[in-house]
Amino acid sequence: MTQTALITGASSGIGEEFARALSARGYDLILVARREDRLRDLAKELPSTAHVISCDLGNEAEALPGKVAGLGLDVDLLVNNAGFGTYGRFTEIDEGRDAEMVRVNCEAVVTLTRAFVPAMVKRGSGGVIVVASTAGLQPIPYEATYAASKAFALSFTEALHTELRGSGVKAMAVNPGPVPTEWQATAGDLDGTKRVPGAIPAAQVVEESLRAYDKGKRAIIPGRTIRWFLRATGPGPKATKLRVTEKIYRPDDPA
Repeated sequence: MTQTALITGASSGIGEEFARALSARGYDLILVARREDRLRDLAKELPSTAHVISCDLGNEAEALPGKVAGLGLDVDLLVNNAGFGTYGRFTEIDEGRDAEMVRVNCEAVVTLTRAFVPAMVKRGSGGVIVVASTAGLQPIPYEATYAASKAFALSFTEALHTELRGSGVKAMAVNPGPVPTEWQATAGDLDGTKRVPGAIPAAQVVEESLRAYDKGKRAIIPGRTIRWFLRATGPGPKATKLRVTEKIYRPDDPA
């Protein structure tokens, strides 16, 4: 029986690559994003059936499960990928933008996971993949809300992974480092992939993530270089690490 994967933020970047990889694995897809035209173009390229739902998860997340129910499909794999970031001094970011980001990066993840995972538990199979970030592993000045939102996503998913143990349902957090996508332009940080080493393409993120998901992993950091970098810089007092991170991410620092 064909399984169905729902992917949020499927119109570009990591979400698009999840769509391509899961379609190649034989999943039928439900593609979700704001840009319906891009989703339809992507759906035409995929070898499996792909349904398209235009949805702004900043204010429409609660309506999405009803739209999925209207398709008459069970969701076997939920990929909570949709998200965006902001960059700059917290006091200078457009008012309301960070709150919107929390709704997409945190609230929508909880809403959709709660909507679809209980049915998976009843069936005794399924899974959820949440795209968090290495930004969630430490506070980041000038990406203060974004890093905090990804810390939430990581903590939530790891706790859920433990709760679901033995149920037949998986939960895994993906923590990419720098990945060249539209994220940088949306956040206003065009140098974002240069601040730390180890940038990898979105396709590699997905390939490593699905291998880890198959093995039932709790979380993964795709990319050997960024894993090495995080291990090397992990030890040390938080105050010292915050000062170093502040220098790396400072908007007026050309480095």
